[in-house]
Amino acid sequence: MSRHKNIRNLDPYAELDDFDGEGYDDISESDERRLKEGLTQVRGTLGRAGISATDKEIEESLWYYYFDVSKTVNYILSLHTPAKKPKKRPQSQFTQKDQKGAPTAAQAKAFSEPSPDDIVMAAQSGSKGLNNAKKKTEKPVEKMEAAVQAVAIDNAPVKARKRIDVLEEFKKTKTKENANFVVIGHVDAGKSTLMGRLLYDCGVIDERTIQKFKVEAEKIGKSSFHFAWVLDQTNEERSRGVTMDIATNHFSTASTNFTILDAPGHRDFVPNMIAGASQADFAVLVLDASTGAFESGFQNNGQTREHTLLARAIGVSRIIVAVNKLDAVNWNHDRYIEITQQMGHFLSNAGFSSNSLSFVPCSGLTGANIVHDARDKLPWYSGPTLLQTLESSKPRSRAINSPLRITISDVFRGGIQNPVSVSGRIEAGSLQIADALLTLPSRESATAKDIEINEQSSEWAVAGHNVTLHLSGIDIIHLKPGDVICSPDSPIVPLNCFDLKILSFETITPMLVGIHRGRLNASGRVISLLESMDKATGKTLKKKPRHIAPGMLARIRVEVTLGAGIPVEKGNKLVLRLGGKTVAAGVVE
Repeated sequence: MSRHKNIRNLDPYAELDDFDGEGYDDISESDERRLKEGLTQVRGTLGRAGISATDKEIEESLWYYYFDVSKTVNYILSLHTPAKKPKKRPQSQFTQKDQKGAPTAAQAKAFSEPSPDDIVMAAQSGSKGLNNAKKKTEKPVEKMEAAVQAVAIDNAPVKARKRIDVLEEFKKTKTKENANFVVIGHVDAGKSTLMGRLLYDCGVIDERTIQKFKVEAEKIGKSSFHFAWVLDQTNEERSRGVTMDIATNHFSTASTNFTILDAPGHRDFVPNMIAGASQADFAVLVLDASTGAFESGFQNNGQTREHTLLARAIGVSRIIVAVNKLDAVNWNHDRYIEITQQMGHFLSNAGFSSNSLSFVPCSGLTGANIVHDARDKLPWYSGPTLLQTLESSKPRSRAINSPLRITISDVFRGGIQNPVSVSGRIEAGSLQIADALLTLPSRESATAKDIEINEQSSEWAVAGHNVTLHLSGIDIIHLKPGDVICSPDSPIVPLNCFDLKILSFETITPMLVGIHRGRLNASGRVISLLESMDKATGKTLKKKPRHIAPGMLARIRVEVTLGAGIPVEKGNKLVLRLGGKTVAAGVVE
């Protein structure tokens, strides 16, 4: 789960105060050279203007303005230029002195006492009223405006585009495979605990951290949840004992860099599960082998069934079934066989081929058969561990040669030098630093100032990479999760109305629906039922039916009811939901 600062609740003063000028020890040689060159140029300009500033002031300003000398000079000048003094109020003709320097006798007699106007003006000038209040409020208002402007749009110079042949560079690199997998299943199946144990056994989480989580979990009466806290990090998730949003973590093996997308199992958070599954190469379906627990998750209202169908509809074709909590049934082989037979039949009917299915018995709490085998507890099992099964699962083919498409998962402020940052997975195409970008549906232009892949800086990225993009030339108010970043040369045209080829999960009639794709969530309406189709042959069964029954294949027309269209195109897979239930899933035609 991404946990970043909320830009809408940002305090510009606090953010600017956090930047104390430290942190130059680990800058690159090129940045250090630019810092020295800029210091010399700024020092020379200020010298000609008769302004003296410390090296620290100049270096901090250069660093903040990304080595822009003109902006740095203007900022230093604004700090050191004295404010203009107010002009002196001219004396009244009645108080002016005569040529000899003394008031006339008539003036002294007529105006020996102060006039009413003089009394009022004296009272105003000596009070702590409106005049002084105005002086006090002007500076904070100006400071606020300057601070907001500073963090709103990053117009700092971007590195020159190197014109890298990204596809050729990608072919040359001998890096590990990058694979995303989403963890799905019914609530309380042990998904987060299983993944926490996997990270611990792989050495990503140290013993001290686990012991700390264990002590804290025991204090609130959830002693068995300490491994789950590796991924469930918010206070609400820990107190409730359920995952509420996609929790993200990374680990590596000798051959693959894995990204875990731990999806919430509760039915209230199915849209977040959809967001995770849309970024996954394959899925890990976690089942609770405890007596009655598997049956509960597999019933009509259980998330085992719904998550599986959603994952297949979104495009996940490879699934690993982790039969968890076998320690609760004393590692019973018969219970394992019962579960695998029922799930195997269901998954086959859902569209998963037999060679894309794997079943692994395990226990997240004890760590049995996750990273290390457990022959003493599972003498009847001779297959691979969960980690070995993950390594044998190859990611989907990458659409590297297609136009650039990135669905934004999160929007945040990446630091004082990166006021606008987004994260997401590259679905198609490639990009490099200094590339021009187009955001949809806002149709705002931006530039890729910097690229990070799994928190490591990179000159370029291709389809399949999880990236953080630091953008310049765009205000953060034009971006939100679910938006799409693409190339200006091959943009998506946002659609207000489109046809869908769907598989219905519930009865479909002309009705209101929620449209989901990744983090995209829009309000829509089914305005027309075009035809019902035969699932085996795809032939038309009936034109313009009155309704579509559950389990039917059909073509429908959907209209977006709010906003100026959504960034989807032919081939995109969408999910339709209504009243907390998934009613259909399909492909844009």
